Amino acid sequence: MTTLAIPQPSTAATTWNIDPVHSSAEFKVKHMMISNVRGHFPKLSGTLTLNESAVAKSHVEATIEAASIDTREPQRDTHLKSADFLDVEKFPTLSFKSTEIKAVHDGELAVEGDLTIHGVTRKVVFNVEGPTPAARDPWGNTRVAISATTKIQRKDFGLTWNAALETGGILVGDEVTITLDVQFVKA
Repeated sequence: MTTLAIPQPSTAATTWNIDPVHSSAEFKVKHMMISNVRGHFPKLSGTLTLNESAVAKSHVEATIEAASIDTREPQRDTHLKSADFLDVEKFPTLSFKSTEIKAVHDGELAVEGDLTIHGVTRKVVFNVEGPTPAARDPWGNTRVAISATTKIQRKDFGLTWNAALETGGILVGDEVTITLDVQFVKA
């Protein structure tokens, strides 16, 4: 008796590492209640464990060096690194670990997880586009990418410093938008 083997799609998860040179972790927050100040963290690392056939079984972890903050204003960056804000001496990293991934629409995910900033961990949900189909770069590496965004209340993470404005209002808004554009390289 002959048995015909029918190939099944692979359900094995693959590991992908963040490519920090082709990735960005950015934020924006209201300044003086009139405009947004933007900043980024160039030093990030992490992994994606991707199960393409069952994306809900995937997992992502990322770490950002808090002292790498850059808002294009050295004096402001020094203040943001101080105990008034990130307190990078005491809390050298920001981190995220996914706890649940749900497909929302084709190519869109809701990635829930634990975000830790300033030593405080809270559940957040990132709205994610991707991962993109895998692509091979000119050097033979296989890559995928995602774009993710979420909004947090900075006070929820113990970031409470502020200053009252002479004209009314406050210097730093409470709502912070976090945007991630990340490329992963297959390990």
